[in-house]
Amino acid sequence: MPVTALIDLVAITVFVMIGRSSHDEGLTVIGVLQTLWPFAVGAAAGWSIAYVFSHVRSSEWFGHDFHPERLVPAGVMIWFCAVAVAMILRYLLHQGVAPSFVVVATITLGVFLLGWRAAYGVVRRRSASSRAN
Repeated sequence: MPVTALIDLVAITVFVMIGRSSHDEGLTVIGVLQTLWPFAVGAAAGWSIAYVFSHVRSSEWFGHDFHPERLVPAGVMIWFCAVAVAMILRYLLHQGVAPSFVVVATITLGVFLLGWRAAYGVVRRRSASSRAN
């Protein structure tokens, strides 16, 4: 599992644990996993789509430009799918998709999944510019 996927999984897990704590639902392993899995499946779908997209965009036959640590397009795709797929699964399984929850999940996961990528991009650019000077 790439480090970036692990960071995403940790970010989603933190979101789930914060949500469960704020609603007094407890942090049992089973409870966390029941809340986590739709978002993890969504993120995996986003990773898969971003990976395929990088191959389709590539001009090389066997090459690709898959960079899951980048904000665009991979980060946005992973964030969008994590939320969209999770909400579809939660709706189908009657786990609740109140509009306020959709808004909170979208914003919070956006901050978590895109935030670390934005910070990484800034650090990467700064270190590259300092090496060039």
